[in-house]
Amino acid sequence: MPWLSYQKALNRALADELARDPAVFVLGEDVRVAVSNVTAGLFKRFGPDRVLDAPLSEQAFTSFATGAALTGRRPVVEFQIPSLLYLVFEQIANQAHKFSLMTGGQARVPVTYLVPGSGSRTGWAGQHSDHPYALFAHAGVKTVVPATPEDAYGLLTTAIRDDDPVVVFAPAAALGVRVDIDYDELGPVPLGVGRVHREGGDVTVVAIGHLVHDALAVAEELSGDVSVEVFDPRTAYPFDWDGLAASVARTGRLVVFDDSNRMCGIAAEVIATAAERLDLLAPPARVTRPDGAVVPFALGLDHAVQPDRGRLTTAIQKVLKY
Repeated sequence: MPWLSYQKALNRALADELARDPAVFVLGEDVRVAVSNVTAGLFKRFGPDRVLDAPLSEQAFTSFATGAALTGRRPVVEFQIPSLLYLVFEQIANQAHKFSLMTGGQARVPVTYLVPGSGSRTGWAGQHSDHPYALFAHAGVKTVVPATPEDAYGLLTTAIRDDDPVVVFAPAAALGVRVDIDYDELGPVPLGVGRVHREGGDVTVVAIGHLVHDALAVAEELSGDVSVEVFDPRTAYPFDWDGLAASVARTGRLVVFDDSNRMCGIAAEVIATAAERLDLLAPPARVTRPDGAVVPFALGLDHAVQPDRGRLTTAIQKVLKY
């Protein structure tokens, strides 16, 4: 079977949806030359009417996408840097997201916002290393954080076909992940349905995005003594609470591994909901970025603010003491 990289999976999903539906088009800064590689080959194949280079005004072209969606098109907007989403939060959360709600479903805004390289990258420093998926989940915008190439393909495909705005975060640390897969196995993945990557009986680790791979590595390292179940929600909103409940019912213990800031992050919401709804054998734990984290330029300091395998191992050992 052929190898499929995470980045190629995004590219393939875009190409397949452009070919399937003439209403789909891609726009963003430098998408025709494929600076992020996610749009590689699309301009040559689909032409200038389907692959649009936008001017350097994120607010302008994000608003343009909303208008295009209201007229029946399905735009995919690429943002090369995650912090650009702060500039367009109003256009997404207050405009595109609310049109359907404020019109009783009469208006639909099927826009996909794709961030191919969210989170920290070496040397990208404070204004390029954010991972604000919790911000959009808090606002009730459909929010996707795929961990694997097959899920990147499937969730991006579903996002493009969805009638509501969807923000797709492709973690920088996952872009190089490759899987050996038959392309015929690729297909849409429903939003709000999590995935158990590894079954276990002692503790559930909820891992988001690229941290799924670190969680699996820790689970393997501890396998002689601890049976770790790795649960990937795949979408931060809607969250698969039933899937989480089923996992915790098997293990009784919970650790959340989350690359957003600690205060009001996804980990906080998962733990609060688990405390309200689930029977836990031990207090849950979370491994996150620090409160109000800003990623420094210095490599050592950059690593210091990232949730890592060592901290996850410590958290697992802590919940197993009860």
